[in-house]
Amino acid sequence: MATSFFTAKVLPLNSTRSADKPLLGQVLLPSSFLGPSAHKLSLNNAFSLQSQRRSNAVVAVSDVVKDNKSKSKSSISNMLITKEEGLELYEDMVLGRAFEDMCAQMYYRGKMFGFVHLYNGQEAVSTGFIKLLKKEDSVVSTYRDHVHALSKGVPARQVMSELFGKTTGCCRGQGGSMHMFSKEHNVLGGFAFIGEGIPVATGAAFTSKYRREVLKEADCDHVTLAFFGDGTCNNGQFYECLNMAALWKLPIIFVVENNLWAIGMSHLRSTSDPEIWKKGPAFGMPGVHVDGMDVLKVREVANEAVGRARRGEGPTLVECETYRFRGHSLADPDELRDPAEKNHYATRDPITALKKYMFENNLVNEAELKAIDKKIDELVEESVEFADASPVPARNQLLENVFADPRGFGIGPDGRYRCEDPKFTEGTAQV
Repeated sequence: MATSFFTAKVLPLNSTRSADKPLLGQVLLPSSFLGPSAHKLSLNNAFSLQSQRRSNAVVAVSDVVKDNKSKSKSSISNMLITKEEGLELYEDMVLGRAFEDMCAQMYYRGKMFGFVHLYNGQEAVSTGFIKLLKKEDSVVSTYRDHVHALSKGVPARQVMSELFGKTTGCCRGQGGSMHMFSKEHNVLGGFAFIGEGIPVATGAAFTSKYRREVLKEADCDHVTLAFFGDGTCNNGQFYECLNMAALWKLPIIFVVENNLWAIGMSHLRSTSDPEIWKKGPAFGMPGVHVDGMDVLKVREVANEAVGRARRGEGPTLVECETYRFRGHSLADPDELRDPAEKNHYATRDPITALKKYMFENNLVNEAELKAIDKKIDELVEESVEFADASPVPARNQLLENVFADPRGFGIGPDGRYRCEDPKFTEGTAQV
């Protein structure tokens, strides 16, 4: 059954079309490295939203299983993952989902303030990419950054404490939901304004190339992931950085988390050509479209893209078509999206799909997954207890990390912060 996007429509994910009735504007992915995760995309060239249709030959996890079984029912070489890999992927995705669910509870209980944007439904993208990285590799995120930080190894208690605005947070409580940062884990920040993180990621990738080629650090094969959404792809920084990365062959992967909505604007209504992956070849790099609800497909494409970057073959643009299960933020009543659309994607839950794959291939049993579920529940509960018991920042921390001076702004002759002087706020708003 087709899913409604206002007046535009998306064909069923398992739809087929006879060879004698090709779609207009049919194109093939331009790079040979993509493997079986790459697939045909088709776009009707009519510009009317009434006639605009997007057909994604996306293969579900269950279909991949059937295809592999038909080729060889006994060969283990046809398995997409090992048991250990499957358990790692499952644990990371469950951690992301459980953590975000807990964030919703804490937000509505008044433990968090400001805007909080959750990642529910998009876990396959974070897990599929980040779990392939080394600690030295860098990740640059957006305002939807909690799960990216968790996947990169930032402890859950540090992320939760940051959301609570406590000193034990990864930014000492000064960043909050949209600005997760960890030097130790090379999480270079979440960025609240769309597009502003892409230049930072491009700079990090340039640093890796400079260290390797100019400073002759032969073992520096570090790569950078830049995560951003579909709405960002209409911003100037995106195009400028694609050009620079391709020109200098930087070790960076531009990961578009296309959840089909930019706040309340349908992607199909705001972008002249909704197939974002095609912007990659326009700048001289591979462009890939992958099912962002299937962690195994994301992982396969990510493995190839990261490998290219490490080998010095340059950047890749990957469009992961995914879907968020909640509103844009916890302040969004989510009344704009068609209920039928939301129900359709709810049936494609990436965690459920991975579980199904592992069960059908006898990689795990129910008890093993329940043990992981219990472990994650306890971990998330502990992170809340830790954050709640942690101290709030001292008043003088307000002026730290504002200017380059390591001690902050407003240091008096006696070496003390001026804000500690009772006369500091005379005639002004109270600090």
